[in-house]
Amino acid sequence: MKASGSEASFEDARKLKISVFGKPTITLGSGEVPNLSNQRARAILAMLCLNDGEAMDRETISRMLWPGRFPAQARASLRQCLLALSKLPPEGECSPLIKSTRSTIELSRTRIDADLFVLFDALSNQRGREASRLLEDIGDRPLLDGFSFGASFAAWLTERRDAIEHRLDAEVRRVVSWLNSRDDPETAARLEAALQIRQREAYRKRGAGCSIAVLPFHQHDEIGGELFLSEGVVDELSSRLGNIQDITLAGRTSIAALLERGYTLQQMASELGVSHLIEGEVRRTHQGISVRIALIDGRYGTEIWSDFVSGSIEEFIGSRDMIGATVISAITRTLGLSAPPSTSRRMTTNRDAYALYLQGRALAQRVGVDGAMAKAIEFLEEALDTDPEFASCWTALADAHISVAALTPSVERVKNSRDAAQCAQRAISLDPGQGHAFSIMGIHEWTQFNPARALELSFEAFARDPNDADVISRLGSCLLYLGKTREGLPFIEQSVARDPIYGRNHVMLSSAYLSIGEVDKAIAAGRRMVDLGFPGMWLAVAYMAAGDHVAAVKAHYDSRIYLGTTIMRPPGMPVMDDAARDAYFDIAARGIFSGKAADRAVYCKMLDGLHATMADPYDSSIAFPAIWMGHADLVMKLYSECIHPANMFSLMSLWIDIDPINRTRLHPGFMQFAEKIGMVEAWEKFGWPDLIPHDPRNTSSDPD
Repeated sequence: MKASGSEASFEDARKLKISVFGKPTITLGSGEVPNLSNQRARAILAMLCLNDGEAMDRETISRMLWPGRFPAQARASLRQCLLALSKLPPEGECSPLIKSTRSTIELSRTRIDADLFVLFDALSNQRGREASRLLEDIGDRPLLDGFSFGASFAAWLTERRDAIEHRLDAEVRRVVSWLNSRDDPETAARLEAALQIRQREAYRKRGAGCSIAVLPFHQHDEIGGELFLSEGVVDELSSRLGNIQDITLAGRTSIAALLERGYTLQQMASELGVSHLIEGEVRRTHQGISVRIALIDGRYGTEIWSDFVSGSIEEFIGSRDMIGATVISAITRTLGLSAPPSTSRRMTTNRDAYALYLQGRALAQRVGVDGAMAKAIEFLEEALDTDPEFASCWTALADAHISVAALTPSVERVKNSRDAAQCAQRAISLDPGQGHAFSIMGIHEWTQFNPARALELSFEAFARDPNDADVISRLGSCLLYLGKTREGLPFIEQSVARDPIYGRNHVMLSSAYLSIGEVDKAIAAGRRMVDLGFPGMWLAVAYMAAGDHVAAVKAHYDSRIYLGTTIMRPPGMPVMDDAARDAYFDIAARGIFSGKAADRAVYCKMLDGLHATMADPYDSSIAFPAIWMGHADLVMKLYSECIHPANMFSLMSLWIDIDPINRTRLHPGFMQFAEKIGMVEAWEKFGWPDLIPHDPRNTSSDPD
């Protein structure tokens, strides 16, 4: 039974009217503007409107709206916002505006009347004229304009905007078809025109939806020599675009992987999940340098903007204004963005140092090529001998040393890490904006049993450089190592979004899902990792969590083909012939994943022997399986003696709550071990891990 006109008017007057198109506004049905000055409280109302009436996770909201605060502080701030919302008029209303539980927040639709709801209601009920008028009034205003709370909120908002715009497109086209079938072409045309205007203008202005892959440029050099100018252009473009809040950049690792596969531009955009690509070429002649740069629409592979700029070698190496002043402003203008005032990075003005830096950077990307890292370090050190004030080169050298420690069979991994930290410290002293350098220093703090400081530095790196894929990944991994999986998962998901073709990111994603009990998602991430050519050992862990021991054994055994490439040989280990390799992987696969006690006992004994005899007794080939097997005594002995960049990666697996992995965490000596390696200090400062919500040594602790 419908309410009468007076009853409906009374009900409308008691509702909050919310506009989510453009800058969100809140009024009562009577026209009164309620007193709600708390910006984040207003944002919560608007976010719930955009979430299709579904409940949202409290932890997710607190992370998005207070990204720089400790979790306990963010939760307290969220409670204050909910309290402010509960006091909104009309007073005495028995139906709450927000339905809140300990874990979720949900909007009460009986108390809310949003312009988004009204528009979709008109479309759902095929009221074409009303929908046309509403859509014309809304125009090109983006959803939730004017809110900015950091990268996590921006990513969520981009996803919701895209989903709603796609739904709007589908609904309008359905109603247009229905109107045409009812011989009302005039209303159909008006509705379609309103949609086209919105889409055209919104595309030009939408901003936060822009994600870009900067492809390697071709270089044509009439002079010759080792001057990597194309690398320089890509480096400068990436740096400047990465400093624009509304632009997300794809990771270089994923771009390089796709180029090797010969993908088309459209295929690359689809695989990378980007809206645009940038490509071009650099020409060097005796007269100077010329650069052609093109912006490509990723959906169609078509060029939507291009420019041709030129200058002298001195202009290019010295100030790089030919990139900054001309190109960046044109690209952002084409995308409908407002670029902030652009300043050049503190690079070198020395031509030789810059050329050496570019060569070193290029070689450092070729981790799997024999001798590439050593030569990269040689070039970077030579560049710094030429110009010791070259901050970005110090960061590049620090990253090269960390890569040696983590990704090559080095026998001096802690020393490599210390060298990296010293280079990173030098970079920061020259340029405090070197966010990547902070994250490298954070890695070294783990080797010093100081994860609290490691996490501080990781957050500092993210605050200074939130668009750097490596910075995001290292912050997420640091949180995973400490068992703070739910807090780390959004950063891991960002890493996957930025670098979707990098198998290591999918390893972290699979481990994170396992730690929160999402086994099916963990298996999917593990399969994606294998599809990308990464060893399937972590997929095997996911299969074990699902109880499929046969699949787990096979996935681990199949990884043997990567020994010596993606799976580095332990330092000092001779090359195995195929028969010896297969026999070892068979013992390992069954020992870790068969679920049989006899197999486990054999491999545990083998690991104990390797730990006693190998050149690096703390190598990942010992540490990783020890954790997966729940060989608690060996795990705690190994990690309490030495944590280095190669073995710390498996610390995230400690927090998978399945047998036998959880035997280490459940061991009576675990808390003493955690205190010894500095984890307890980190938990006391930043909050306890998901599986240990409060200090078990103090039974009176409040878990909140």
